Amino acid sequence: MTPPLRVLVSRVLRDQFSSQVGNSRLPWSRQVRAMVDAHHVPGASRVITSERTMSAEDAAFINATYAHGFEYDEGHRPSNSHPGSCAVATAVAVGEEVGAKLDDVIAAILMGYEVYARLGVLGAPHLMQRGFHPAAMLASFGAAAVTAKLRKFDAETTLHALAIALSHASGAAEYSSTGGSIKRVHPGIGVRGGMTAAALARAGITGPRAFLSGVKGFYKAFLQREPAADAADRFSLSAKFEILRGGYKRYCCCGANHAAIDILSGYAGRLPEIESVSLRIPKLANTMVGSVNSNAYTPANIEQVQFSLPAQAAFALLGLGNGYQSHMDYLDGKLDMDRVRATAQKVKLVESSEMDKQYPGKFVTEATVTFLDGEASTHFVENSLGTPDNPMTEDAHDAKFIELTSSLLGEDRAKALLAVLHELPPALALVDLTAMCVVGESV
Repeated sequence: MTPPLRVLVSRVLRDQFSSQVGNSRLPWSRQVRAMVDAHHVPGASRVITSERTMSAEDAAFINATYAHGFEYDEGHRPSNSHPGSCAVATAVAVGEEVGAKLDDVIAAILMGYEVYARLGVLGAPHLMQRGFHPAAMLASFGAAAVTAKLRKFDAETTLHALAIALSHASGAAEYSSTGGSIKRVHPGIGVRGGMTAAALARAGITGPRAFLSGVKGFYKAFLQREPAADAADRFSLSAKFEILRGGYKRYCCCGANHAAIDILSGYAGRLPEIESVSLRIPKLANTMVGSVNSNAYTPANIEQVQFSLPAQAAFALLGLGNGYQSHMDYLDGKLDMDRVRATAQKVKLVESSEMDKQYPGKFVTEATVTFLDGEASTHFVENSLGTPDNPMTEDAHDAKFIELTSSLLGEDRAKALLAVLHELPPALALVDLTAMCVVGESV
């Protein structure tokens, strides 16, 4: 693996380890952990932050759920998905089980990321527009690829693992409209399905060879269309790595909100002067965080808050911030949500299909802020902070890591873990890496 690719995998690992650690004590994370604890299969794979080990399937299910637990993990905008939550959780769990070297795990993460993201690009934006959750749908394929790589499957068995993964691909995005913590578990469900698909292939079960392009394959079943003309090219050895197009969230909510937040954060504290805010957004963004959602202006649970553009705009205008702490404050009942909902009423959403055509795959936003004195100001953001074209600095990314991990690990241990994930020393045993995240079970 080239040094630049290794750096990119390091960044995915840093983002994922911090999300897994930081989200491990959220309510739904505790519920998933308790459920699996009650009937887990013994094994050598560690549950993050815990001394407890269990089967790779059980550990990866929990850790992938932690990873995607609070809308703060990395995202791959061209596929509207989160490859890291699948690739890292699976690779670390299987790697511990088979005693893999760290470099083998790094290679498996890259492979899983690429299979997941390249399939996702082929399905975007139609998967999301048809109501599917790409992070759930694609995780079965990514996990099957990672498992096949680390268990050293031959090409034929790997093909069948991926083909069988089609039978596990599922997940609806209704959570963004009416809520539901099941959204947090979607990567875990997909990871378990993909790992099971690999186990079935290893046992000799076969899958349909045309699992993508067949008359009842991935494209026809989920997208209701033929494969794109360049579909085969996406998987050629000469294709650019999709990990180059990965992004990292500055805000703790759906990425479709972020361009508006970038703009409106500059108006924090000026709400008494503002009459209205108009946000022109692509159709895809409206599907994810806009008026398509039934509770866009009346969010009543954390999922609705994180997938409501009017609510996130209100957070920004009120100066609450849109990061980790403001959403933890919501969970703790510390926010005046009546004021948030009243402020959200000032925000008008305007869907623009032209934006989808002009900026395919991007969550661009044009905001017009109109003041009570009649003056108006218009701003446009094509690439929000954290996207590949407007990346966070390494210092900012590291600060996010410390923010998420230090409350559990302590600042010194968090910094030590961060340093190791930057370096990725080849001689480091995987079990020693996961041991750096262990904290008391009662925390």
